[in-house]
Amino acid sequence: MRWDHLAENPTAARNAALFDADAVTTRTFDTPEFRGITFHEVRARSIVNRVPGASRMPFEWTVNPYRGCTHACVYCFARKTHSYLDLDTGLGFDSQIVVKVNAPELLRSHLGSRRWHGEHIAMGTNVDCYQRAEGRYRLMPGIISALRDRANPFSILTKGTLILRDLELLKQATQVTDVGISVSVGFVDHDLWRTVEPGTPAPERRLDVVRTLTEHGIGCGVLMAPVIPFLGDHPAQLRATVRAIAAAGATSVTPLVLHLRPGAREWFMAWLQQRHPYLVRRYERLYAEGAYAPKWYQRRITRQVHELAQEYGMGPARPGMPRRIRQPEPLTPEPVVQAGPTQLSLI
Repeated sequence: MRWDHLAENPTAARNAALFDADAVTTRTFDTPEFRGITFHEVRARSIVNRVPGASRMPFEWTVNPYRGCTHACVYCFARKTHSYLDLDTGLGFDSQIVVKVNAPELLRSHLGSRRWHGEHIAMGTNVDCYQRAEGRYRLMPGIISALRDRANPFSILTKGTLILRDLELLKQATQVTDVGISVSVGFVDHDLWRTVEPGTPAPERRLDVVRTLTEHGIGCGVLMAPVIPFLGDHPAQLRATVRAIAAAGATSVTPLVLHLRPGAREWFMAWLQQRHPYLVRRYERLYAEGAYAPKWYQRRITRQVHELAQEYGMGPARPGMPRRIRQPEPLTPEPVVQAGPTQLSLI
């Protein structure tokens, strides 16, 4: 197994030496929530990572206290990063979790360095910093405290409800610096949720996080991601999801269509072949040009979501403003997909 100083840059990872065997402690816990999960506790040499220049991400620095994720989302783009450690990007990504146990102290030291100038730090952009492991290792309180004490701006993206455990720390941080919180909710369809995000809290529980944060004066947006072609993109599904997001008091909703990078693509397509084999050819055509769906498809989804957001009162409102949500109209959804030949442009 390759321990690459836990660099996020794959080029650095390939060239890095291995950690000594005694630098890694491997643990398993015989409790229901962690059964079948192996934790590799490491003392990382660095914790603040620079985002590669070619990245589409709108930030430059990240902190990732974990690698691998028990959320087990079949589409997770971060699966490829497990291969840098010679770990499996399928079941291994879901069950072999690397824990940087010294993350809080490393971050505090880094923030105090003369070379650091207080740039924004994003968290939860690779794997979820509030996945189940955080309930045991409790790394985020120390991380948030270090950022708060240095008044360093930061943001968190999560599917985890455990973030509410740190509500008081987040409130303190918002008093001294810019804090951005986003919760990921791509759909509210329970059948879809159970199959593609089996280790995550239910969508309505995540929206409860949005509601709670908003009630405590912390503006919270929703990343509506991913919108999954032919499984989660029916107009009735989009409407139900946007309406639920607005009702939770989200400050914004940002749709993001599923993208399939190497590592994630193979795992997702294998899942698709098993669960929805009649969609395999449609996906091969839709993603024929690479990891991202065609621009016309992305624009169509974005337009639909933005129109729905405006309808449900999520226009240019200020954070924390109450939203007037109309009673839902009775919906009779059409089947999301049908077996047999279909046109690619059907959404």
